[in-house]
Amino acid sequence: MKLKKQVTVCGAAFFCVAVFSLYLMLDRVQHDPARHQTGGNFPRSQISVLQNRIEQLEQLLEENHELISHIKDSVLEMTAHTEGQPVLLPYHMPNGSWVLPPDSRPCFFSIAPQDCQFALGVKGQTPDLQMLAVASALPFDNQDGGVWKQGFDITYDPHEWDTEPLQVFVVPHSHNDPGWIKTFEKYYTDQTQHILSSMVLKLQEDPRRRFIWSEISFFSKWWDNISTQKRAAVRRLIGNGQLEMVTGGWVMPDEANSHYFAMLDQLIEGHQWLEKNIGVTPRSGWAVDPFGHSSTMPYILRRANLTSMLVQRVHYAIKKHFAATRSLEFMWRQAWDPDSSTDIFCHMMPFYSYDVPHTCGPDPKICCQFDFKRLPGGRINCPWKVPPRAITEANVAERAQLLLDQYRRKSKLFRSKVLLVPLGDDFRYDKPQEWDAQFLNYQRLFDFLNSHPSLHVQGCGLPQAQFGTLSDYFDALAKRMGIVPGMRPPGFPVLSGDFFSYADREDHYWTGYYTSRPFYKSLDRVLEAHLRGAEILYSLALSHARHTGMDSRYPLSDYALLTEARRTLGLFQHHDAITGTAKEAVVVDYGVRLLHSLVNLKRVIGNAAHYLVVGDKEAYHYDPTEPFLGMGDARLNQDSLPEKTVIKLDTSPRFVVLFNPLEQERLSVVSLLVNSPHVRVLSEEGQPLAVQLSAHWSSATDMVPDVYQVSVMTRLPALGLSTLQLYKSFDSHSTLPSSVRLHLQGRDLTVRPRNAFPVRLIPAAAEDFCLENPHMQACFSGRSGLLQSVRRAGEQHRLSTEFLIYGTRSAKDKSGAYLFLPDGEAKSYAPKEPPVVRVTEGPFFSEVASYFPHVQQVVRLYNVPGVEGLSLDMSCLVDIRDHVNKEMSLRISTSIASEDVFFTDLNGFQIQPRRFLKKLPLQANFYPMPAMAYIQDPHSRLTLHTAQALGVSSLRSGQLEVILDRRLMQDDNRGLGQGLKDNKQTCNRFRLLLERRRTANKVQDSRPVSFPSLLSHITSMHLNAEVLVMPVAQEKPAPPALHSFWPLAAAVPCDFHILNLRTLQAEDDSLPSAETALILHRKGFDCGLEAKHLGFNCTTSQGKLSLGGLWQGLELSSMQPTSLTLLYPLGAASPNSTVIYMEPMEIATFRLHLG
Repeated sequence: MKLKKQVTVCGAAFFCVAVFSLYLMLDRVQHDPARHQTGGNFPRSQISVLQNRIEQLEQLLEENHELISHIKDSVLEMTAHTEGQPVLLPYHMPNGSWVLPPDSRPCFFSIAPQDCQFALGVKGQTPDLQMLAVASALPFDNQDGGVWKQGFDITYDPHEWDTEPLQVFVVPHSHNDPGWIKTFEKYYTDQTQHILSSMVLKLQEDPRRRFIWSEISFFSKWWDNISTQKRAAVRRLIGNGQLEMVTGGWVMPDEANSHYFAMLDQLIEGHQWLEKNIGVTPRSGWAVDPFGHSSTMPYILRRANLTSMLVQRVHYAIKKHFAATRSLEFMWRQAWDPDSSTDIFCHMMPFYSYDVPHTCGPDPKICCQFDFKRLPGGRINCPWKVPPRAITEANVAERAQLLLDQYRRKSKLFRSKVLLVPLGDDFRYDKPQEWDAQFLNYQRLFDFLNSHPSLHVQGCGLPQAQFGTLSDYFDALAKRMGIVPGMRPPGFPVLSGDFFSYADREDHYWTGYYTSRPFYKSLDRVLEAHLRGAEILYSLALSHARHTGMDSRYPLSDYALLTEARRTLGLFQHHDAITGTAKEAVVVDYGVRLLHSLVNLKRVIGNAAHYLVVGDKEAYHYDPTEPFLGMGDARLNQDSLPEKTVIKLDTSPRFVVLFNPLEQERLSVVSLLVNSPHVRVLSEEGQPLAVQLSAHWSSATDMVPDVYQVSVMTRLPALGLSTLQLYKSFDSHSTLPSSVRLHLQGRDLTVRPRNAFPVRLIPAAAEDFCLENPHMQACFSGRSGLLQSVRRAGEQHRLSTEFLIYGTRSAKDKSGAYLFLPDGEAKSYAPKEPPVVRVTEGPFFSEVASYFPHVQQVVRLYNVPGVEGLSLDMSCLVDIRDHVNKEMSLRISTSIASEDVFFTDLNGFQIQPRRFLKKLPLQANFYPMPAMAYIQDPHSRLTLHTAQALGVSSLRSGQLEVILDRRLMQDDNRGLGQGLKDNKQTCNRFRLLLERRRTANKVQDSRPVSFPSLLSHITSMHLNAEVLVMPVAQEKPAPPALHSFWPLAAAVPCDFHILNLRTLQAEDDSLPSAETALILHRKGFDCGLEAKHLGFNCTTSQGKLSLGGLWQGLELSSMQPTSLTLLYPLGAASPNSTVIYMEPMEIATFRLHLG
């Protein structure tokens, strides 16, 4: 009773404050003596008075917002730990729907007005090149350009370089894929180790030689196997500028399917390795092979303190346009950046490929003659039938003139007289003979060019044709332009946007790999979520153990498992791994690594949770042979779907620990499998919880014997742990069975129901039907069980789903792992027999399962307040292993008038507006969707959230279409030499969120930026960071007393995301140091979507967060802001002030000492 009074008093105070504040505002505005109504014609003085009044109003709103935040925290604190309240059960309404008892905890959705300004208008300068506008304007006509087939004829005046000589940097490189045709290990053994060992010898032979390297996964493996002398030689070569580490990531990541957590994590792993082992800080980015480029990558590189970068695989029509306008070098700026703080200098290679024939100039027939690995008698030759010739005294003049002509033509495409010429290809320089052939012949050419002033490749007597590293080129360009490296050179354009989708020739769009091998794209995200959870929980457990002097009893060795998992996830971001474009045996190798790391991470999470939930730390005992906590699910093989652990019940309690990996408190329905329908579930305080009891199904009509699903609604602390107790009990008072009906559609099927679950059979075709919760009503087709419409906030919306099939062309070029080359529009998926439809209804969730031969779709409606009840949960279990050259898609059709505009995310980090272009083929209009896609009109927005990267498009107004899986029988001639025939049964998981737009206008909607709502951001997090379930392994004797773990002392503002809390390595890299990296992301969001009665707590703080008071039971002894990958400190470490400020969209890293 006392608690209720407190809540009532606080609620009244809250109401009074709000009313009184509004009264004051109105009073100030209405009784202002300077304010006169003059028929709408205000004198200037009165306009300024009005502006002052508006500013005062904003100030009052802000003060009001802060006051509400304080009251909210007080109220939540009072209601957080209510004990001993009698359990209230959900009850059935006469119309069949379930009603939950009212939640005693109040909900706050309090957004500071200033926090809404960011999405309303980025007031920066308009970039010179906006990629959405460029694509809309280009004809994409693919005219024959002569020797440069996709370009044009380049001419020049021989005297152009008379006053300013040409400076040429030839950059030797070897592109090493960490898995593609061979596995990572096989490539290392056969080629990479020889490339790196030869490099050390050959670079030392001549100080003028240069080389660049990017993949640290290979480099670190080689480093572990070389002598101390060789390591010293490497450090010398780097120190004297002969060898440069470019980008410095674990791999050269795919930029379409990878999530920004993993993109950043593999960069940190590489940079930390380089700093610790060699003392190197990379300056320039090198990405020659990812199939299209995301604007997330330049942001991450810039914030890691790199100043320049290079890209290669961009649509040939865009390259041609940029070459014609000399825009191949530009400052790449984020579309949402209000100034120029995200600018990074970017060089785009102009021609078809990064191999030697396509890098010296526009004519591959000539450039191939200067690839000296192809000298006659070798294993590879020039397809243009003119072989290279070794450079001799007799031919050097003619050869140098021929090469210089190509250099000059290429140089005409750029704005400076400094030229970059890469010299390399895949796995080049693996034999000493190739090093000699390339370096000796090129040096003879350089010597000739530099010794003939009339050729104007030398200036002030200095040689201007030379070997160089990537940063040598960028530094020389900056020097020639009179600027500091990384600054914008005068007259160079600013660009915003991205470079998807990519075509390398004709209509060959690389849009198939957005979906290829979706099973592993899904497994990648499961591993990512577990890695983040393990990092955070390990860091917290270790800090608490150190704080209480228990670290000697804690399994510090788990740190080596974390390191291995970081590297496994990093390896899989490689542009032939997550893309699904490697050989079948290589895919299996990746899968084995992913599963091995996933199992290890479950162990790390279990060990950390064990330490944190044991109430009496003296009773804590770690036994590596018998883990205290088991796993909530397990996978039989690397290509198996997870199967939930069945908990065996007894009359003595079985304990289950739940981990919420989100930084926000969470109200979720948690489902467990048990071996008896006679079950009682208690909260940590011993309070009985209402249980929804459901059958566990093995097929459309068969229940699994002796296995039952128990679902409870539970509130979990942010980043915290909570416990449940399960008993075998015949007291069924709080157990509420689900009702089930099966629509058999006239099919003669045997149904074997169990006693616990009566099943209602509907033999013939049924009428359409609806399910509802307090937020929405979803209606389904009685015949197919597929979604038809949704009613939300009193408005009915057409929202139907259907499955479709794409074929591939009959011509010689067909779809494969990379390319999507459909034979026209998709055809409806129409199996011979209608699906069995199973409808389950219960207090916490209701669902519709449709069983088609190749896909099982389940649409679930959660009947809970807050995030989970505001969207539809959808999963598609796809199995197309008996298809031939077919791709299956899911199309969502709505009444939203989206016209030709839709929105897709880039790497889960930002949203990129897209336009369906009729002038392009169908396959060109597909884009990557790692996390979400949406369509909107002035009234509504529909967002499809995804738990795995897939390809998406909007081919007509009101539609979203996602490719679920692809089975293709042939290679698509991009080097793989295989089709996609190793399909798995794959579960694709989604959330459908329909929101009403409150404020929308044409001007805002036409801008090249867009943002999800806060609800949309949080929905995405719920989907991608599921509650992890860990049953206590021992059944007897009873375990020591377990308590929930609340790591945060204050609520994190709901526009802040704790991207990671990563313990840094000690000198012994298998052990943890005392330092932790906290990585925060402040999300940009749109306030223009309905935010009433959302049923969850959310407050923003204008970008401020106090890190000092954030951690319950831990002290922050020091805090150092750093560059993203921790290589550069930003400002002084501050022990006094621990309040940080972040702009929207920014990611920031802090080096912390927690104790």
